[in-house]
Amino acid sequence: MKLPIYQIDAFTDRLFCGNPAAVVPLNEWLSDEVMLNIAAENNLAETAFFVPTEAGFHIRWFTPTIEVDLCGHATLASAYVIFKIHDYKEDIIRFDSRSGELTVTLNEDWLTLNFPVDHYHIAVPPPALAESFNAMTMEEVYKGKSDYLVVLGSEEEVKNMDFDIIVLSTIPARGIIVTAQGDDVDFVSRFFAPQSGVDEDPVTGSAHTTLIPYWADRLAKTTMTAKQISKRGGYLKCELDGDRVKIGGQARLYLRGEIEVETY
Repeated sequence: MKLPIYQIDAFTDRLFCGNPAAVVPLNEWLSDEVMLNIAAENNLAETAFFVPTEAGFHIRWFTPTIEVDLCGHATLASAYVIFKIHDYKEDIIRFDSRSGELTVTLNEDWLTLNFPVDHYHIAVPPPALAESFNAMTMEEVYKGKSDYLVVLGSEEEVKNMDFDIIVLSTIPARGIIVTAQGDDVDFVSRFFAPQSGVDEDPVTGSAHTTLIPYWADRLAKTTMTAKQISKRGGYLKCELDGDRVKIGGQARLYLRGEIEVETY
């Protein structure tokens, strides 16, 4: 079976930056095993698969090791494929997913995700969290639905943080968000998910479902700009809208091709 495949750099206006995601459009679902094998073969943080439905599309996301409940950059990448390559004529894409209905709108060169907000609470950091961050001072620690959120004192601390990825991988969570107020944007972040097969994710849309309500409350504003200051880096426009968050980003096509898949 031959399947189209695209690789998109998400949350960037330049190639070789942002977060690369593979996108595989389907007419009907493959088996979970085959989709996980494709994701493992791609060896990217996420591979997205989608199929058309009466209302829009159903989307699923796989890391090289597991299926996940929500992924921002691979949803942005999928929307880029649908809008820009498949020449979708509607103003809005509706995705059904394990996290409910998600939408993406296109405005010139910007794609805006509309995701459910993550509800977080103050948390006692597990011992492995304090150990993995060594001597750094964690100002605040919170726990959302699936991730810990660690607040540091400055952008410089986030950029130059010293941590132990092996110890970090033992923390019972999907991943760890590290954030601080930004120097030239409202806030910056990094995201680590060795538990999910991704040591550091370049740009993490789903983490901003936690970051946006936190910083909206702290900064007393609902519209913000953000950077994820990984090596590849990414820029996001953020908005808190009630119990939803809007996450805007750009994307660029890196690769289009075809894969040969044997199904059993």
